[in-house]
Amino acid sequence: MLELCFVRQETLDRVRSSWLGPAIERYAAWLCERGYRVGTLTTRVSILRQFGTFAQTHGAKGYEELPTHLEPFLQFWIRRPHPCRASDSPLRVARHARVVIEQMLRVVVPGFVGRARRQAFREPFADRAPGFSTYLCQERGLRDTTLDLYAEHLRAFAAYLTDLGREDLQVLSSAVVSDFLTERSEGLDRSTVRVRCSVLRVFLRYLHRERLIARDLSLIVEPAPCYRLAHLPRSIAAEEVQKLLDGIDRRTVLGRRDYAILLLLVTYGLRAREVAGLTLDDIKWRNDRLRIPARKASHSTAYPLSPRVGAAILEYLQAGRPLTSLRQMFFRVTAPCTPITQAAVSSRAAHYLHQAGIVGPRLGSHTLRHSCVQRLVEAGWSLKAIGDYVGHSSPASTEIYSKVAVETLREVAIGPGEEVL
Repeated sequence: MLELCFVRQETLDRVRSSWLGPAIERYAAWLCERGYRVGTLTTRVSILRQFGTFAQTHGAKGYEELPTHLEPFLQFWIRRPHPCRASDSPLRVARHARVVIEQMLRVVVPGFVGRARRQAFREPFADRAPGFSTYLCQERGLRDTTLDLYAEHLRAFAAYLTDLGREDLQVLSSAVVSDFLTERSEGLDRSTVRVRCSVLRVFLRYLHRERLIARDLSLIVEPAPCYRLAHLPRSIAAEEVQKLLDGIDRRTVLGRRDYAILLLLVTYGLRAREVAGLTLDDIKWRNDRLRIPARKASHSTAYPLSPRVGAAILEYLQAGRPLTSLRQMFFRVTAPCTPITQAAVSSRAAHYLHQAGIVGPRLGSHTLRHSCVQRLVEAGWSLKAIGDYVGHSSPASTEIYSKVAVETLREVAIGPGEEVL
């Protein structure tokens, strides 16, 4: 793979003759498999070659000793003058070099993990309530996205305790909890405050159960008032949907992928997570069936495969999807060419909605899901059938769409009052 990075034979010989040469070769092949560009390979190989020279000069004799030389090399690297990075901050220079070296070490050093960032992101109280994440995963069975939501609100609580200088949970009091909800919930809408109260209540109840606090402070956290059916679904008109789809440039790989994704969202009312989780095995081409296996509450749904949706997916598979042994349907366009996430699905939907000049609250993938339901309401579907079609786990989730059943509401308004009673 190094032939892609360097043209001059002496440069190739210099890299391969270094004691880190085989490791660099393996890492370069690993990058190529994930779709990284040649320019990226060239820059990273240069950093690794100098890291290998530095480690060998300081006594490294095997790859397993390389991790101990990472921090000293970073200090050396940020002090070393280089005209191409004169405008970059030392922190950014060190971060880029760390990412490159740690990636290579994960490839060539068995068991190497590097700096753990995900745990800190997921568990704000990992040091003071170490079993809370396990409790949420195993006892409550929460999904990754819900765990991230818990982490977001608990990070705010942890930051508040740090600002007060009361990081010890043993001295946690009802006044501190109440003040947190009062001071750090300003500007949040009712539904977000309600979620924050719910997260805090679960956390405090767990702390009391594990005897990490003396009193059950969850009893003082009351749910914020939030009225059902208070808002209209944030759907867009059929003309706006068509304008959205027409604005996608299907001549590019990105456009072909995003066109198929948006069609799935607006045709079947899928959630972003369900689109991101699609695999090649979920489409039965001979039977014209699309299967959505993992919906809420362990539901599954099988749809007739729309010719328009099938054609868009086939176009992407034939001229867009990278060659890989993985079975996921949709992949990132830029390196690393890994399967897309639900956040990417919602982000792309929001991008095209804004590009089309559509205005509305919280534009994203759920906007197209609501638009699908709106179309079914206008077609005269019953709320039970709509709930089954879009995978609602409870009939109560579909009730809000009764507010946009315009024809039914008009019949009630102009009809004889006796029939309503």
